[in-house]
Amino acid sequence: DKKMNETLIIEEGLQKLNETENAVLLDVRSTEEYHEGHLEGSLNIPINRLPTISLPKETPIFVYCLSGARSKRAADFLNKIGYTATNIGGIAGYHGRLVL
Repeated sequence: DKKMNETLIIEEGLQKLNETENAVLLDVRSTEEYHEGHLEGSLNIPINRLPTISLPKETPIFVYCLSGARSKRAADFLNKIGYTATNIGGIAGYHGRLVL
């Protein structure tokens, strides 16, 4: 049985994101990493700035980073403060297109 906070393969995660209304794709890497290439349409809030997040609580959030470690911590934190966050893992193994 799949738990909500179980890491999805990033492609699966993006598929789910596209099927979820009003969902936000969140990149929790540093600003520098973000500018080196990120998933199209993603919002960048580095993990250390996550407490400043101001999205409405009902916004479904799909979180990624480079390896999946920071996004797991970020998703746990977001779920704790009342969001519905899913860790979709890291883009290290992602073969799709990144935007600069």
